[in-house]
Amino acid sequence: MSRNIPNISEAEWEVMTVLWDKSPRTANDVIISLEKRTDWKPKTVRSLLDRLVQKKVVGINKDQKVYTFYPLYSQSECQREEAKSFIQRFYGGTLKSMLVHFIEEESLSDDDIKELRSILDEKPKQNKKNEAGT
Repeated sequence: MSRNIPNISEAEWEVMTVLWDKSPRTANDVIISLEKRTDWKPKTVRSLLDRLVQKKVVGINKDQKVYTFYPLYSQSECQREEAKSFIQRFYGGTLKSMLVHFIEEESLSDDDIKELRSILDEKPKQNKKNEAGT
């Protein structure tokens, strides 16, 4: 069953990356982790955590003296949702249009082409397998 995952901003994504790396974490743990790669103030990180909790993307454990935060969705679930959103916004929801665009615009090595061809050759077999399972 597919879950409706709320949109996550780029800044919120940074916070999620810290929580996906290890959780549960306190707000201070998240602040310390982000200090290494951003110039955000602690108040900014706390605001981002609050927004993620309000969006129900991050859970909060209030049972302990210090609150801890944890992701409610896996990184792959969020990546899948972001990819769908990207394809919808820029390619009208058509994966083929996006793939054709990238294949025509980007330079691909012979190995890249070989790998893509292999993936495309396997796809009909996977489709048949999926149809048989439904």
